[in-house]
Amino acid sequence: MAEEIIQRLLKGNQLAGAEQETDEDIVLNLSLRPRKISEFVGQKDIIDNLKICLTAAKQRKEPLEHILLSGPPGLGKTSLAHVIAHEMNAKITITSGPAIARAGDLIGILSNLERGDVLFIDELHRLSKVIEEFLYPAMESFRIDFIIGEGPYAKTIKINLKPFTLIGATTRTGLLAAPLRSRFGIFYHLDFYPVEDLSKIIKHSAKLLSMDIEDKATEEVGRRARGTPRIANRLLRRIRDYAQVFKINKIGPDVAAKTLDDLGVDKAGFDEIDRKVLKLILESYSGGPVGIESLAASLNEEVDTIVDTIEPYLLKAGYLKRTARGRLATKLAFEHFGIKYNKEKQEELF
Repeated sequence: MAEEIIQRLLKGNQLAGAEQETDEDIVLNLSLRPRKISEFVGQKDIIDNLKICLTAAKQRKEPLEHILLSGPPGLGKTSLAHVIAHEMNAKITITSGPAIARAGDLIGILSNLERGDVLFIDELHRLSKVIEEFLYPAMESFRIDFIIGEGPYAKTIKINLKPFTLIGATTRTGLLAAPLRSRFGIFYHLDFYPVEDLSKIIKHSAKLLSMDIEDKATEEVGRRARGTPRIANRLLRRIRDYAQVFKINKIGPDVAAKTLDDLGVDKAGFDEIDRKVLKLILESYSGGPVGIESLAASLNEEVDTIVDTIEPYLLKAGYLKRTARGRLATKLAFEHFGIKYNKEKQEELF
């Protein structure tokens, strides 16, 4: 009976590689985000550098330069944008590349910004070329140039904007046009978090969620969170569900491990889609190499989903390699699934 309850409890919360979130997850993520730069855990080099930039901008009484944040999903790009706006005592307007479909949408957003306001554009690499052209003068000279009419009756209209800070976030820096990249004055690349930092984030989130959790339990969650705070917080909320249903007051490592095992998150932090990717390469392609398009077609997944969401952690953790001939499973991947590693065969592929 207990097992049935567990499965019903966890069924709707299985981790999918595509980073799907419920409305509850989104609301809770907002409440768990750091508000001040002093509350932001991890990314030490970035935070130290950012503190200097913020202090200098405040001393000059100028808006912060435009900032480009890159890195895999869930590492805190949106949270960092909120922190920057808070530290600058500025209002933040949030949108995304796909949401800005027409030039009029962008003009409306930009013309409503006050001096020093922050405009955060997520998925910046998905902006259309037409929208990018409007952004160039807006970022560089704080004005918008657009043409009305055609032929000899065409006129260029210029709209002056108040100085603002654009914060762009992307998981695919290479897809950004060079003219757009060059207009950012500050570049930060967010990397995966070590277990120690994730453990601190989990402790802080547990406190906000009124959870009593042992240090070893936070470490267990941190080890399985794929180096990603968003995933760590999501796993913590599922552990909270388990503890609530079974009236567990203090969460230890055994409870954390049991919940995560039932969720299908193994000791390496792999969920179902991660295992599918690695097993496909190992079993169907003898460890690789295999092209990304073939991989996506076999998994019935979008190429972007694999490249943006699944691959980064597998590459960083050393389970996967990119070669000129395609994706290649490493010795770690073979060992994780208990498959014999043929060193001579794999060395021939390089």
